[in-house]
Amino acid sequence: MSARRLWLLAHRWLALALGVPLAFVALVGTALTVAKPLDQWAHPALFEAPSHAPLGERTLEQTRRSLVDEFGRGTTLIFRPPREAGDTLWVLVRGPWHGTVYIDPASARELGRRGEHDGAYNLLFELHSSLLLDDAGKVLLAALAGTYLVLLASGLVVWWPRHWRHAWRVELRRGALRALFDLHRAGGSLLGVLVAVIVASGAYMAWRPISLAVTAVSGADAVQPPAVVLTPSGERLALDDAVRRARGMLAEGMVGYVLVPASDSQPLRVRLKLPDDPHPNGLSSVWLHPISGQVLTVHRWDTLDPGARAFTVIYPLHTGELGGVAHTILNALLGLVLVAFAVTGVWLWCKRRG
Repeated sequence: MSARRLWLLAHRWLALALGVPLAFVALVGTALTVAKPLDQWAHPALFEAPSHAPLGERTLEQTRRSLVDEFGRGTTLIFRPPREAGDTLWVLVRGPWHGTVYIDPASARELGRRGEHDGAYNLLFELHSSLLLDDAGKVLLAALAGTYLVLLASGLVVWWPRHWRHAWRVELRRGALRALFDLHRAGGSLLGVLVAVIVASGAYMAWRPISLAVTAVSGADAVQPPAVVLTPSGERLALDDAVRRARGMLAEGMVGYVLVPASDSQPLRVRLKLPDDPHPNGLSSVWLHPISGQVLTVHRWDTLDPGARAFTVIYPLHTGELGGVAHTILNALLGLVLVAFAVTGVWLWCKRRG
């Protein structure tokens, strides 16, 4: 059996076995680009603050105390401060209850809350990021991405033309089946690599061992959170004061997230977006002692290990935020292209067997 025949068989049976799950994940990803603005439009009470007043002097600490009283001290809280005037404060809760609480930034009054899987957008996001299977789903997504790369390589080998003038010809006068076959081949060769960028970047984000492997291959050490020296238990430093200390270390940064640990043995992390950081949420971090507020270490985004630093480009590349609205639309269309690959491939196989 020739090598080309082996590549063809690999392409055909991998596509038949895993093409539908690949197409499903791609379709959900495309739906997310539409669902996000629709979700914010449909639920203005959660996303639009009653006034455009800035974050209150003690809003973060008042909110932290209220949620700790409700869910217990062993709850992890992730604060997302307003990015623009009129935005609400979001708090992701990870404890006895998983979900997001929406807060008026000026008054610290709760505006509403949603569970992790409540609402169409949250459900779509969980499906796309983990298939609702947590860490096992992330491994499956990485495996599906690897499958697509094999499909692309095998498809290119099978397609590779002897005469390049006929490489992308689509015969429309020789019946629907031949036209569909030509479109599948030509579309795969022209757009397959662009789709691969979206698929591979999604796998990179989903499965952390990929970024760790990149760092290991580079010969660098992975950047780790600093250790916390335990002190006699006491009241934590007010969260608003801790954030001010962090901003004092990177004054030009915008606060993207504040990660409040469940245990005093873990550091408090303030993520900031510096002006030169392409990541929309920022990857620079100031780590503080959760009780004293002492600054333990500072990590700028451009000093992270190679595997972690790659997220500054990979994340906005996958979401489309790297190139604005046009890039977001392109990514959504590429998701539909992947769906079309699966549909036309299965259709061709069925028709030929029939």
